[in-house]
Amino acid sequence: MAKYDKADIERRMKGAVESLKGDLAGLRTGRANTSLLDPVVVEVYGSMMPLNQVATVSAPEPRMLSVQVWDKANVTAVEKGIAKANLGLNPMIDGQNVRLPMPDLTEERRKDLAKLAGEYGEKGKIAIRNVRRDGMEALKEDEKKKEISEDEQKRGEAEVQKLTDQYVAECDAAVAKKEQEILAQ
Repeated sequence: MAKYDKADIERRMKGAVESLKGDLAGLRTGRANTSLLDPVVVEVYGSMMPLNQVATVSAPEPRMLSVQVWDKANVTAVEKGIAKANLGLNPMIDGQNVRLPMPDLTEERRKDLAKLAGEYGEKGKIAIRNVRRDGMEALKEDEKKKEISEDEQKRGEAEVQKLTDQYVAECDAAVAKKEQEILAQ
């Protein structure tokens, strides 16, 4: 049975790009974005839970996030969780809601965020190159076992390289878009 599976390689590369896009969505720009609170975990009912399992997050205004806590007893836990996440946000309790005004970004903070976006992009590209390496090794192994011909191996390697180039370009485009979004505010 041949080890090389083009569909699996493509799925894994696509997963790396999606993961990168999720990481980039969590970076704060000047605008309020609900995905900013995705990494927040809250200690409720004796265990750590993601914020989206104890509250509804919305962006009612361009520079404000609102967290509607479902159980009134968890409001202070949600506030502590947001503060502990170190996102640079200052939670304000308003009954069963926690309001998060988005402070203006300083020029220095913008540059740091743009640099962080670049680091996320590099990690995404490394993940894609690791998938490429796995695909190339699988092709060499299949050829060594005489399951595919040398020509098929070369064709497969060209396919894997083409996929790699495509997904690396997607990573670069996503990072460039995010950097522009961060620096343009």
